[in-house]
Amino acid sequence: MSGYHNLLEKQVRAEANRNRMIFYTVIVLSFIYLSISLVFGDMGLMKYLEMNKTRTSIEKQINEVHPQNEQLRQQLKALKDDPFYREKLAREEYGLSKPDEYIFQYDR
Repeated sequence: MSGYHNLLEKQVRAEANRNRMIFYTVIVLSFIYLSISLVFGDMGLMKYLEMNKTRTSIEKQINEVHPQNEQLRQQLKALKDDPFYREKLAREEYGLSKPDEYIFQYDR
């Protein structure tokens, strides 16, 4: 009877060890999968760093365009409000003249 009891005890221990090994293996594999997903997944760390770099680049472009945009706003305001500025622009940029004027252009 004692041999049967030892054999049964060994089988129970082996089954418990196997179940424990399966449990730990599942835990470790789950941890590895979650780690890889957090780093390389669609919403992972790498994607976050890439998007942060893109955001920084776009902010830099916005800061570079802002002075030009302000200058264009001032030019638009001058075109709407200042008749002398409109005349100057029409004469210098487009070569326009009043009906009784002649324009002489020289090569420089």
